[in-house]
Amino acid sequence: MDRFHLLKVFVAVCDAGGFAGAARRLSISPPAVTRAINDLESLLGVRLLTRTTRVVRVTEAGQRYAEDGRRILAELAEADESVSGLHGQPRGKLTITAPALFGSLHVTPIVAEYLGRYPEVSADCWFLDRVVNMMDEGVDVAVRIGELPDSSMQALRVGQVRRVIVASPDYLAARGTPQAPADLAGHSTIVANSVTPMSEWRLLQDGQLRAVRVQPRLSTTSTDAAVRAAVLGFGLTRLLSYQVEEHLRSGRLQVLLAAHEPPPLPVHVVHREFIDLAVQRLRENAALQ
Repeated sequence: MDRFHLLKVFVAVCDAGGFAGAARRLSISPPAVTRAINDLESLLGVRLLTRTTRVVRVTEAGQRYAEDGRRILAELAEADESVSGLHGQPRGKLTITAPALFGSLHVTPIVAEYLGRYPEVSADCWFLDRVVNMMDEGVDVAVRIGELPDSSMQALRVGQVRRVIVASPDYLAARGTPQAPADLAGHSTIVANSVTPMSEWRLLQDGQLRAVRVQPRLSTTSTDAAVRAAVLGFGLTRLLSYQVEEHLRSGRLQVLLAAHEPPPLPVHVVHREFIDLAVQRLRENAALQ
């Protein structure tokens, strides 16, 4: 029985949060992961993991064993790399996910810089406007915009983004500038990522967040299309500040009703690795501060 293999599989299950993610990470089958965990628990005579049909939880004994296991594996990897002359050089595949536009604008340059530093690393970038389950899909790093649910993953806050209402100067010159949330009813609105005829924008009024219903003249599943329509002077739209930052800097769009904006949304890097560079670059990014 290969104790090193069993330890490696156990640590992978803990880090991936499940058997399927560990199997993908190690390029072995899920049944092989299950057999390895069963063999390790039998060998030690202690339950390391508690399994249900949906969740894998690490027991108290398992947490201690995982901590020791990570240290042992890290020391062994360091010894191997020292001998091979590759000390300190990451290798392997890095899988990263982020919202589509955010990934294109802000994550891609970081990935390119990281790969330039470490030629033995390759990357898969999943830039999708859906929340990717890191455990089930074997993702190493995720950028999340918004409050985080409870998670076994580590997260570092790197900035924040605002929910802003914007319009072009030409539109405002023709239709006037809304001074209060109630004024939105008299304006042409553009709603992104909506398939319903009515939408609600939650805005601060009298110190409380209140829903303001808008009936968009243009609904689109594309953020880019909403931005483009607003720049062309079609109407008002409400997006995240990073999505319109370039147009705000150039003056093609202006922020409206800033005093009524809800609190900013935090931006977190949720991770297992690939942290230092991503955190540094995102915290330096003026668009997120």
